Amino acid sequence: MHDETLAIHGGYTPDSTRAVAVPIYQTVAHDFIDADHAGAIMDLEARGFHYNRINNPTVDVLEQRVTALEGGVASVAVSSGATAVSMSLLNLLTAGDNFVSVPMLYGATYTYFAHVLTRLGIEVRFSADDQPESIGARIDERTKAVFCETVGNPAGNVIDLAAVAELAHAQGVPVIADNTVATPMLLKPFRHGADVVIHSLTKFIGGHGTTLGGIIIDGGTFPWADHPERFELMIEPEPAFHGVRYAIDFPETAYATRCRTVGLRNTGAALSPFNAFQLLQGLETLAVRLPRHESNTYAVAEFLAADPRVTSVSFVGFPDNPYHELAKRYLGGHAPSIMTFTVRGGRDAGIAMFNSVKLFKRLLNMGDAKSLITHPASTTHRQLTPDDLKLAGITPDMVRLSVGLEHPDDLIADLDQALAVAAS
Repeated sequence: MHDETLAIHGGYTPDSTRAVAVPIYQTVAHDFIDADHAGAIMDLEARGFHYNRINNPTVDVLEQRVTALEGGVASVAVSSGATAVSMSLLNLLTAGDNFVSVPMLYGATYTYFAHVLTRLGIEVRFSADDQPESIGARIDERTKAVFCETVGNPAGNVIDLAAVAELAHAQGVPVIADNTVATPMLLKPFRHGADVVIHSLTKFIGGHGTTLGGIIIDGGTFPWADHPERFELMIEPEPAFHGVRYAIDFPETAYATRCRTVGLRNTGAALSPFNAFQLLQGLETLAVRLPRHESNTYAVAEFLAADPRVTSVSFVGFPDNPYHELAKRYLGGHAPSIMTFTVRGGRDAGIAMFNSVKLFKRLLNMGDAKSLITHPASTTHRQLTPDDLKLAGITPDMVRLSVGLEHPDDLIADLDQALAVAAS
């Protein structure tokens, strides 16, 4: 089926009630038939549901649907995008290990990498920039993953994913790609060499600013068993789950199976059935919303680029953008609806612009039906040092927009009056 159809029907066959909408299975647990049935499910010998911290029928439909859209083999839905980031790495790394990451990241992700994982004895090695050679140069024998955002938030950079994957795989390292901004409608990272894909479902897939959620998708192609010295968590018997050897016992879904039975089972970061239902509603309209997001963003970007009160505009839809050619290659010529610009007058003018909008909502979120604005240096990336901000591609006068579905003339009028206030 095409993506538009999968987003509406994937992963769901009506049960005896013949309910067209996916039901909300608002239950904590499920009744076993008998002891043998319980043992088979809990030993992963039979598919089934038992306790909703680990799996749930409503959540399962969401997992199957996103798996199908991304072209993976299995997914694990979790409580938030931040959980997806954390669990995707802790599924592979322990104290003494390292991973390589591009520095152009969502602010909370950067903080987690730089200031939280280090306290657990896990080293993040930020590359000098987002170029494949810079990323490859940071890999050594203790590197367990390469992490990137396919389209950086808020920087708007587009990663050369195929080149990054080629360099990482040559050294026996998997690539984890955060595909939140692009969504599977614009980019399917597995087709370009990614091994694990994650999403903050809160953003474009949810689409309405109502519901937290995250998901981790296993591509099923990385040869964990070929690297026993690097991926002992995948190969050695797991004492926390019946001595299973994931890469041996579940060769096609080793990563996702360990993520669920060790990560989700023991941290409790489960997605609620109601949130899964809400996210399924958003996913059904994703293919319809994205073209309107894009056309509105072009209109807003063109207005800002022509305005003398604006000193620069960064939007991959413009031919002079340094990532325009990569966007054509990986996003099929489409442009995501996040963009940044700088206001004449520096940081104070950027904050004045942020303070003066009336229609745009001052939020840290993105991908909403409503248009959103933020000043990254004083909000999402507030905790970063000046050097860290520069490395992440953020300047003090930068303003980020997530352009929504309103009429473009109304959005432009709001930005026009806010720029007038900033200029004064």
